[in-house]
Formats: sequence, C-alpha cells, structure tokens
Amino acid sequence: MSRRCIPLLLLGYIVAFIDRVNIGFAAITASRDLGMSSAVFGYGAGVFFYGYLIFEVPSNYVMERVGARRWLARIMITCGIVAGMMVFINGKYSFYFVRFLLGAVEAGLFPGVVLYLTYWFPKRYRARYVGMFAIGIPLASVVGSPISGLLLNLDGVLGLKGWQWLYILEAIPAVVIGVMIWYLLTDQPRDAHWLTTDQREWLQKTMDAERAEHFEKAEKTSFVRSLKLLVDRRVIILSIVFFGTAMPSYSISLWLPQIVHGFGFGNIATGFVSAIPFACGCIAMVYWARHSDTARERDWHTFIAAFVAAAGMMACFLITSPLIIMIALSISAVGIFGIKGPFLSSISESFSRETAAVGIAMVVSIGNLAGSAAPWLIGVIKDKTGLFQPGLLVVGAFSLIGGLFIFLRPNRS
Repeated sequence: MSRRCIPLLLLGYIVAFIDRVNIGFAAITASRDLGMSSAVFGYGAGVFFYGYLIFEVPSNYVMERVGARRWLARIMITCGIVAGMMVFINGKYSFYFVRFLLGAVEAGLFPGVVLYLTYWFPKRYRARYVGMFAIGIPLASVVGSPISGLLLNLDGVLGLKGWQWLYILEAIPAVVIGVMIWYLLTDQPRDAHWLTTDQREWLQKTMDAERAEHFEKAEKTSFVRSLKLLVDRRVIILSIVFFGTAMPSYSISLWLPQIVHGFGFGNIATGFVSAIPFACGCIAMVYWARHSDTARERDWHTFIAAFVAAAGMMACFLITSPLIIMIALSISAVGIFGIKGPFLSSISESFSRETAAVGIAMVVSIGNLAGSAAPWLIGVIKDKTGLFQPGLLVVGAFSLIGGLFIFLRPNRS
C-alpha cells in the first residue's frame, strides 16, 4: 500500500507546493520588474489562501462523492494550468487574481489526501504515512530551491524573463502527475486489484473494526448539517493550533529566498543555501512522526515541535550574523516540519468517519489562513523597519501560542 500510494501522492504534493511557493524565488527579480513592494508581494502571496478557504470544504465534500482518484487528478491538472498562467501577470492586480485562482483550484489537495490515507492505513501506522506525505512540504523546497535559482538565470531566453521561465517549467509536471493519478490510484481498498483477495479482506476487516471501536457514536450528516462543525470546539481548537504553528512554515517557505539573497548570494547560490533548513526539516519530519507512532502520543509531540519552531524563529531577532541566522532557521525548521506527522494525525483522529471529510477540510482551510497572514505580516514589517528579524519574532510567538492550544483539544466524539 505504501509503495503504491505514497510515492505518487508525495510527488504530486511536492510539485503542487513548488507551484504554490515558487513566487518566493520569482519575487527576487519579478518584484523589481513589476514594481511591487514587500507588502504587495506578501499580500499577493497570501491571496492564494483566500481561494483555499472558500473552496476547501466543498472540494473535500465533492471528493467523497466523485472519488479520490478523479478529484485529485483534477486538482493536479488544473493546478498546473493555473500556475503556468503566472507568466502573464503584469502588475499587482493580475498577480492577486492568478494567486487567488491557484488557491481555488488547489483547494482540497492536502486535506483530501489526509482523508484518503484514513481509508487505507490503520491508526497505529497513520502518523508515519501522513508524515511521509507531508514531507513534501520541506522536500518541495529542498528540490525546488536549487531548480528555481537555476531557472532565474534563463533571463532573456526567447525574450522571456527568468521568473517567467520558472513559472512555465515548474507548472508542466503538475499536469503530468494529474494524469498519472487518474490511471494509477484506486478509490477504496475493495477496488484494489493490485492487492490479493486475502489482503483486501484483511484491510477491510481491520479498518471496519477500528471504526467500530472509535466511531460508535458517529451519525451521518448532510453537507448543510455538517457546516455546524464551524462552531464545534474540536474545529476551533485545532484551527487555532494549525494557524499558529503554520505561521513560521509559510514565513520560511515564502520569504527565505529573499532573506538569503539579502546576504549577498547570487541566484544559484541562494537556491542551494535556501534548501538547507528544509533538508533539516525533512529528517525531523520522518523521525518525529515515527516517534509519535511508537509512543502512541500526539499532544506533547505537537507542542515540543511548536516550541522548537518558535525558539528558532524568535532567536533570529537577537542575531545579525548570516551564518547564525541560518543555523537558527534550520533549528526552527526541525520544529516547523516535525510537527506535521503528529498534529495532522491528531486532526484525522478527532472526527468520526462521517464528519472526517468536512472536519479535516475546515481545520486545514481555516488554519491555512496563516499562509495569508504570515507573508503579509512579514512584508509590512519589512517595509516599516527594513529588516526581516522583527517579523520572524512575531511569527515565532504565534507558533508557541498555537502549540499550547493543543492541550485544550477535546476528546473525539
């Protein structure tokens, strides 16, 4: 199951996340070419998540009805098409529009895959496989940062800017992977012809028994009734945790290339140096997710990772040395990405089978508003002070607060 599902889903998420955050590299030259300030860039980077918020819950709702294979394929193909449209932006308003549209078409990808994994992997294995999928977040930057730095140097080829080549060449793989998902994934274990009959029966019995044990009180809900989850304490608490702990994640994903470039590096060197914290995050994500599964514990694993993320970010406020700043950001990345496995598993384990699709989507979509707040906040502070460090201090504080809220998570019902 892991060999069949995880590599393709991981590859798809890496590509989609590169298309989401490659504006961090494009902005090194595009902001100058298009006359955009740090605040305009930060706001435009975050507009993506307005589309995400509006369409995330409906997307997961539709996926449950049309099937994961079709819907995830649709998401990837349209992501590639819209990401490629970034080549046509000519000012802040076209920038805002395409970013919003990209968020709208990508909505549902992450919570959809988290939901999809709950169909296939028993609870005792789930954090490690959710973590293996979510490793696409830092891995996207490990892979994408050097590539983006190289693509910026295509400036002038065939009359296009380097940032335009970046958008074009990094959009194509999403369409290809969308087609692969259509042909290679299976909606439910019972349809998996690539498993033996005994394997399918074992998996179905295992998942049925798990649902019977943990979701006895679940009731079927319509889409309208499920909207009541918006005021459910589980959704509120988990959304606060998600929002707070995602602030450093989106800050480092969208601003790190410009921070590193500000140290005096060229485009290619910026790409390779920017990959270092994300490589640390990849290692931490795999280890901490497995540790959470082994200990069968989620809350303390979430808080400890949130604390490490906060400490690294807030330490940057006291540092001026580029080398020490990169060390602090690498430490922060250990917490930023280490949190994904245990926390995302705690989300999927907080809802019943019938409310999981909408509940997970609500938490992810509301929490992902950090993707709008973080880049905008750092951009405004950068314009006011001329420095990145005060903004990193603020997002670090958000991570610490978000981590503390995990202890208020109510029992599943």
